[in-house]
Amino acid sequence: MREITEPVLVTTPQVGGLADTLFENAVKRPDTVQFGRKLDGRWADVTTAEFRDQVMALARGLLAQGVRFGDRVAIMSRTRYEWTLFDFALWTIGAQPVPVYPTSSSEQLGWILQETAAVGCVLEHDGHAMTLGSVVDGLPELARVWQLDAGAVEQLTADGERIGEEVVHRHRLAVTPDAVATVIYTSGTTGRPRGCVLTHSNFMAECDNLIARWRPIFEPGGGEQPSTLLFLPLAHVFGRMVEVAAIRAGGRLGHQPDMSAEALLPDFAAFRPTFVLAVPYVFEKIFKAARRKAQQAGNLTVFDQAAEVAVRFAEACERRAFGTGPGPTAALRVQHRFFDALVYRKVRQAMGGKVQNAVSGGSTMGRRVGLFFDGAGVTIYEGYGLTESTAAATANPPGRVRFGTVGRPVPGTTVHLTDDGEIILRGGTVFSGYLGDAEGTAEALQDGWLRTGDLGVLDDDGYLTITGRKKEIIVTASGKNLLPAILEQRVQDHPLIEQCLVVGNDRPYVAALVTLDPDATAHWLAMRGKPPLGPQDLVRDAALHAEVRRAVSAANTLVSKAESIRTFRIVPTPFTEERGLVTPSRKLRRRAIEDAYAKEIEALYGGDGDGW
Repeated sequence: MREITEPVLVTTPQVGGLADTLFENAVKRPDTVQFGRKLDGRWADVTTAEFRDQVMALARGLLAQGVRFGDRVAIMSRTRYEWTLFDFALWTIGAQPVPVYPTSSSEQLGWILQETAAVGCVLEHDGHAMTLGSVVDGLPELARVWQLDAGAVEQLTADGERIGEEVVHRHRLAVTPDAVATVIYTSGTTGRPRGCVLTHSNFMAECDNLIARWRPIFEPGGGEQPSTLLFLPLAHVFGRMVEVAAIRAGGRLGHQPDMSAEALLPDFAAFRPTFVLAVPYVFEKIFKAARRKAQQAGNLTVFDQAAEVAVRFAEACERRAFGTGPGPTAALRVQHRFFDALVYRKVRQAMGGKVQNAVSGGSTMGRRVGLFFDGAGVTIYEGYGLTESTAAATANPPGRVRFGTVGRPVPGTTVHLTDDGEIILRGGTVFSGYLGDAEGTAEALQDGWLRTGDLGVLDDDGYLTITGRKKEIIVTASGKNLLPAILEQRVQDHPLIEQCLVVGNDRPYVAALVTLDPDATAHWLAMRGKPPLGPQDLVRDAALHAEVRRAVSAANTLVSKAESIRTFRIVPTPFTEERGLVTPSRKLRRRAIEDAYAKEIEALYGGDGDGW
């Protein structure tokens, strides 16, 4: 199959903008809880009416301080309630929020502010103020700076008291669907980020069709209000889509700025979301943490048996959904019920106890991870999209999830594969172009089609599988072509391994850099009665090295000998966003990693390598 179209379910409104929904919600159901806001360590409810009033007060303040219709205002912050407040206040007056990753350098921040001609900038804390201070002299358009941790919301609210609400509403009613809603800078794995211009219509087309198609997520049943804890960065299009969809669906939204297990798990338990939207890394972390906990309790064998039963149970259900099997046997159902009490329930409790559905995006998730969670009672709908497609362009549909794929097109979207396997997209979610980059826009948008640069295959049922990126194809010295993702994902399936980067361009053979999961490694040492080791001593541990070699050998069974990883090196510390080595969605920045570890890579080809 070369092309598939999913008919649109919800047509985009002909008038209005994104802010209208919150005003409509406040009139129809003023006492409905719209947000859970964490204050002094406790979750407090914010109703739709309260949120509208806070947005109105902030919008008045922004107008009082000179922000006008069409102006751009940057927001540099972690994921927190005030970000959403500013988003909707700016949309209410027809302004355009420009998200900036909180880890951005002064050069990146300066570039974004300069290119967007931002008239204002919202910062989170003093560290961000210092980042801005080093480049502010080159930003003549920047007239206002507000700092969240220094009372920005309170200051603007006070300043806005002299502006009438009717002035705000005049601005709001002037917003049209084709107006620019935001400029989101790509967190691409190569090159300088580019500003994607997304309209109110783009977000409406995306969110409304997702809500209509994925009703099990947005209408959990039993009178339960849908709710989610948002911990994705709001500077990323996935996080912004979640924010908008939650409000348009009438769900309850909470914010968590820290994606670490130490921060997330207590808030899962306290907030108790009904669905979760995350990158694969989060689900992999939850699985590995559950396995370590079982091992500490002396129940590793039971956990591994339960995991195997969950996978088999989910595979049987998957075959039944596609008409290729009868479903789980009676014996398998008995085993599944047995392990539900022992293992699966604890996994669900780690996510708050109410989660039955989840969405994964941002990067590719292993098939086995999806099968395990489905067998444990949490269906993960894996999807695929780009900033340029306003997040999801495809996703697995309810009732017919094909694990290991990124599903079928989102309603209103067409997916086409070119002769060389590149994925191109068309539909109402496709962006209007890159800010100030006519050449880049012409290259990305051709005859109404968005060229993604990603490679994939469509099966006979119209399900898309991502196989890699055109720019990431490795060509060895012998002329062998290799897409590294399949090897990297399999190596990373090992509990001890955090990341894997496959190299080999113009080299005689394929090699890899491997990083270790710090929590898993500490647990591994403790279970063997070994003392904690420093990073350099850790990578030289013979038993640990043997574990990594086994993971590499398992991955090599997926490819031919010429494509297999011949040698590897364990890197002492993980590749991090702070070091500029991964994107916020955890994709590897290959060029940056290869530059940072040029000596280590060269050493892989200077002898037998053997990982030391």
